[in-house]
Amino acid sequence: FKHHLMKLLVAASTILVSGVVANDNGLALTPPMGWRSWNLYGADVNQDLMISIMDAMVDRSRTVDGQPTSLCDLGYCDVGLDDNWQVCSDDQDYNFHDDDGNPIVNLDLFPDMKAMTDYAHGLGLTAGWYGNNCICAEKETQDQKFYEGDVKAFMDFGFDGWKLDGCGAQLDLQLYDDLINATGNAVVVENCHWGSAPPFEPTLDWCPWNFYRTSGDVRASYSSVLENLATTYKYADTLLSRPGCWAYPDMLEVGCNGGATDGGGLNDVETRTHFGSWAIVSSPMTLSHDVNNATIMDDIWDLISNKEVIEINQAWFGHPGGPYKTSDEIVTLQHEEGVDGEVTVGAQQYLYKPMSEDGSKVAVLVMNSDDSEVTVDVSFDEIPGFKGGEGVSARCVWGRKDMGVFDGVLDGVVISSHDARFFMFEAKAE
Repeated sequence: FKHHLMKLLVAASTILVSGVVANDNGLALTPPMGWRSWNLYGADVNQDLMISIMDAMVDRSRTVDGQPTSLCDLGYCDVGLDDNWQVCSDDQDYNFHDDDGNPIVNLDLFPDMKAMTDYAHGLGLTAGWYGNNCICAEKETQDQKFYEGDVKAFMDFGFDGWKLDGCGAQLDLQLYDDLINATGNAVVVENCHWGSAPPFEPTLDWCPWNFYRTSGDVRASYSSVLENLATTYKYADTLLSRPGCWAYPDMLEVGCNGGATDGGGLNDVETRTHFGSWAIVSSPMTLSHDVNNATIMDDIWDLISNKEVIEINQAWFGHPGGPYKTSDEIVTLQHEEGVDGEVTVGAQQYLYKPMSEDGSKVAVLVMNSDDSEVTVDVSFDEIPGFKGGEGVSARCVWGRKDMGVFDGVLDGVVISSHDARFFMFEAKAE
């Protein structure tokens, strides 16, 4: 624990001295929130589907605290189109660009991209696009005309955000950034290089994107969720996940059993753990379920509309959130049938995120990956930077209820298998 705290202090002092910067376009100063098509729909997308998703994002048929509330009211205001908008062809020189470098849209599926983005804007939403595609990935050429053609199409179509994948030859994200900046328009850019295809991570003084994938694709399985989550930890320790440049372990699988990234499914407690763990590490919160399915929306509404979880995710007090303690016991989780490999993690992981400048308030998530229920204690003096000791107020974030005042420790915390407990602790005012 002391070694972990020392690493955080060294990283923090490094950032203060070096003056860390992220993408300076003024966007994504909090983790982006929205929806994207891939996890559920995969290649099965079209303009009518995207329009229906947009309508659902502003639907106020559900309530929060008695008030009619839409997903966009909660912050989920971006609607992102993923792969398979393009025409794939083996009969031309390039897979989905013309000879001048312009991307070729499948007009049978997307007859009017500009009308689609205009529709989003009319609803108060932003619209996201997808580039360097994986389906019929572009052939091995680094000619700048492809970058220029992509940027021109992006601007002509009126998109606001851009997920740039790692499958094709257009991997130069600095060039994309330069060309975007030359247009005078600010764009939220996702670096989707899976934490492995250069460039895939920022430095203390370079981040020509707004958030970046730290992992391969997440699947709807508990082992996949934990595997992807862990890829963010090193960026928390070095404070390389920060406003304008967020570490991102992929989209949310909440309510997304089945579909293009099915991993066998998450049960209710695993879904809650997934959502809470993404929130506390300041991950962008990208929904991907069927927002027009009333049964699914009813099942997950209380979770995805929990304003206290969203507040924790969106907060910034100098650290993105990450683990501070792991149990000595180790558990090994096998991936679902058909997927090789396994994930080894601490049976219990303790994650934290500062919620005040002065160390008087902190969020803590305790995850139990064991196959049985456990009872644990949360000692306040182990939480990095937290000034709580005697008289600490505790609140259950899931239930949005005060739990009382505690001295030194919150003991007897019961956690079921694959579940997580989420707390807000606040020190007694001096």
